[in-house]
Amino acid sequence: MKYINTLTVAAALMGASALSAQAQELHFIMCGGEVRPADQVVIDAFIAAREGVTVNMEAVPWGTCQDKSMQLASAGDPPSIAYMGSRTLRQLAKNDQIVPVTFTPEEEAMFQPGVLSTVSSGGQYWGIPHAFSTKALYMNCAVIEAAGATCAAPATYADLVALAKQVTDNTDAAGIGIAGKDFDNTMHMFLDFLYSNDGMVYDADGNPALDSQNTRETLQLYADLLPYMQSGPTEWERDQMKDLFNDGQIAMYVTGPWGKGQHAEKVPTQLVVPIPHGPSGDSGSILITDSIAVFKGTGHEDLAIELAKALTSGDAQYDLDSTWGLTPILDYEKMGKTDVYYKADPWPIFVANIASGGPEPMVEDFKSLQAVFTNMIQGIMLGEGSVDGLVTEAGVELAEVR
Repeated sequence: MKYINTLTVAAALMGASALSAQAQELHFIMCGGEVRPADQVVIDAFIAAREGVTVNMEAVPWGTCQDKSMQLASAGDPPSIAYMGSRTLRQLAKNDQIVPVTFTPEEEAMFQPGVLSTVSSGGQYWGIPHAFSTKALYMNCAVIEAAGATCAAPATYADLVALAKQVTDNTDAAGIGIAGKDFDNTMHMFLDFLYSNDGMVYDADGNPALDSQNTRETLQLYADLLPYMQSGPTEWERDQMKDLFNDGQIAMYVTGPWGKGQHAEKVPTQLVVPIPHGPSGDSGSILITDSIAVFKGTGHEDLAIELAKALTSGDAQYDLDSTWGLTPILDYEKMGKTDVYYKADPWPIFVANIASGGPEPMVEDFKSLQAVFTNMIQGIMLGEGSVDGLVTEAGVELAEVR
């Protein structure tokens, strides 16, 4: 009887092993607190096509999401896959917590210019871009015309300053909203202007390049705009500008393609134009992506990459971009798509500055990078240093960031 019981247990264990070999659960952490319908369609189809495969979706708010993914990986219980900001990829790669991603030449060719630079470090790709944005200048024409000005795109830094001054001098509104709070989009907004002046944070070899004439000209723009900004600019981050713009308290600010819809009800006469360029460059924008990263140590990395590629494939990615209102991450016309959504106004503005834009810098210590920019920007806003001195100091600080 004991022999029979032993065989029975062994058979049961073998059966369980066979089942576990087939049954695989992917733990998917989705930053942002929700799963977009376009993604859910792909996930459902992925599960339906693979017997025994399930996907445990965990939607986590941005404030805690990225830290949670990293903490789970550090504790030896990594998620299978996570959608997170591309800025985290270098740190995860350095800690050997994610696997590199390969693209075929055909796949690489489908991405818009510069997009893959946002996920590249050390000669490898560490994530698959899944959401992409560029920026533009939004203008409240009612406020601008009330100041006696024409609501037309300011082409240069100098034009922007002159228009902001005219609004401030002739209305109760501030000419422009500029982010100055200790927050990531304060750095992002500054980079929108820096990349519109042919500036760099790191050069092509990865060396610090912030201490430059281009950066000085951009910080001087902030100094020149200071009298025409909203009150207390160090207390404001970019997303809070939306309400000021909608209420006619600022005439202009920089944000992404989602802005038009956010303003439509209260600002029916808004104009979306390229970011004015500085004396040393052409109009550009920061290129920001959120990406899908595949974590190491789960035992089903290949399956996770399959899901990541499915979510970011042509039709699936197009559905996400078009329904969410994102700058197109792929060149869909190369794929044979016609009547693409980004031909309609104001999309050409956001697409045109892809080629001239620059990536969000990818470093291991993003908080320290953010602090470099915050210190420089707040320094000029609070009168705590000269343009030359603050840029020189920022260059020194950047050299310590890894």
